[in-house]
Amino acid sequence: MPVDGAKTARAARPCPICGKPPVEASKPFCSERCRDVDLNRWLSGSYAIPARESDDEDEPDEPK
Repeated sequence: MPVDGAKTARAARPCPICGKPPVEASKPFCSERCRDVDLNRWLSGSYAIPARESDDEDEPDEPK
């Protein structure tokens, strides 16, 4: 357990956009540009989780 607010020793993950080391001011990104690229991907819907439509949704539940 960290003492006096000390951070645990773990490797910093690279920037998720370009792979460069992160900068403290833009963590987890390496620059403001990569932060903006990520924000644009979120806002444009690039980071959508695919969903499967099931046939069961149209039918009412059967009593068990």
